[in-house]
Amino acid sequence: MKKLGVVITDGVGFRNFVLTDFISEAQQQYDEVVLLSFLPASIYANINSSIRVIELAAYDEHFVNWFFRKAKELAHLTKNSPGNFGITDNLNANRTKSNTPRGFATRLLFKITQYFHSESWISWYQRLQNWSFSKNKTSQYYQKLLKEEGFTTLFFTHQRPPYIAPLVYQAQKIKIKTVSYIFSWDNLASKGRMAADFDGYLVWSDLMKKDLLQFYENVNNQQIQCVGAPQFEPYVLARYAQTKEAFCRSLDLDTEKPIICFSCGDMSTSKNDELYIQTIAEAIQNGRIVPATLLVRTSPAEDPIRFETLVKQFPDIRWHFPKWQQTRHDHQEAWSQRVPTVEDIIDLRAILRYSALNINMLSTMSLDFMHFDKPVINSVFGNDTNGLYNDQRFLKYAHIQHLVQSGATRVVTNENQLIEAINTYLKHPELDAENRQQLLRLQIGKPLQGTSQRIVEALKTWN
Repeated sequence: MKKLGVVITDGVGFRNFVLTDFISEAQQQYDEVVLLSFLPASIYANINSSIRVIELAAYDEHFVNWFFRKAKELAHLTKNSPGNFGITDNLNANRTKSNTPRGFATRLLFKITQYFHSESWISWYQRLQNWSFSKNKTSQYYQKLLKEEGFTTLFFTHQRPPYIAPLVYQAQKIKIKTVSYIFSWDNLASKGRMAADFDGYLVWSDLMKKDLLQFYENVNNQQIQCVGAPQFEPYVLARYAQTKEAFCRSLDLDTEKPIICFSCGDMSTSKNDELYIQTIAEAIQNGRIVPATLLVRTSPAEDPIRFETLVKQFPDIRWHFPKWQQTRHDHQEAWSQRVPTVEDIIDLRAILRYSALNINMLSTMSLDFMHFDKPVINSVFGNDTNGLYNDQRFLKYAHIQHLVQSGATRVVTNENQLIEAINTYLKHPELDAENRQQLLRLQIGKPLQGTSQRIVEALKTWN
């Protein structure tokens, strides 16, 4: 009997693997599919009545668990920082002057991992972290659950959340195959270590496979399969389609004016979004941009309260606040407990399809819009001398350098460049179209059609 356990860690995993065709495809190929959810089981009530959901107890990371995890992450970042600005930037972000136990421990670990950061040392830190789970009650509950269920494969929809580590450990102890999907385009080239070592890895493309082999020396070719990116699959699923008339009516949009969509990042990395929105809105008001409607979609990872002043200042801006539900507040990563609705997927697809162009600060939304062959502008005004949040430093990140070098977007560093790029793309949306398609082939590597089926077929190879 082939039995698949699918570990849903957060709202994005819910979107990628529950709101796509993945579950129905998996149910056709496995004798049983069970969702192991770090989200409340109640959110699945109206999704698929035939799927069984087990709500997992949240793992509370104690100091010893954290210490060895931190050692592993700092060693990984230190080892891979030479010649990699993104990883160096993230390594420096871990530095702290805090006078707490974790602050003192972090400074100690920086000194230790400065010298002991080889792949063998990273594996040693992983073993110590696994040892720290062995007597934990939640970890022991995971072992009991896995033995009772008898899974042949455990599929993790995200490789980084620290709270999945004891589940991976217990699965591997009892010889259950563990496979993880690499969550995002920047996770390998600029982020810290994965939560654990897995038996198999599903990646977007050959480019991501190359990154995985580069940054994880103990992983080999046979452990990796390229499957594409399920987060984009709803764009080719008929159930998420909407007419332009219905879309414009829902947001009170003028159907005769082109729509300029600005998509926000979250406050942690996209601190200049208010400036970009204000710049575009004022340019439209002053006639510096051809008559158009500015539509702003905020980040689903945060409360849009920081835009309240702009909402009042510019009544002509149309706002789309993502319809994601906050399912839990008492969680170590509260943002991960925001879950998208079907209505939001429909809205997002309509925004992508009916907008004339997109502006964002170097986010994956660039790729979303490119699937609908829409021009994209990346605004980065801040540097280390002009007093703005330095978002130009992200241009040195490896995954962003692929974007910049592709010529698929217009990267703008000041107001005049932004306005010029908007007017150019509104008049000539066909510009850079081939570059956009080449970037999609590089980053994603597979067609959107059949993504869920490819993932299931790949998982079956580890049965």
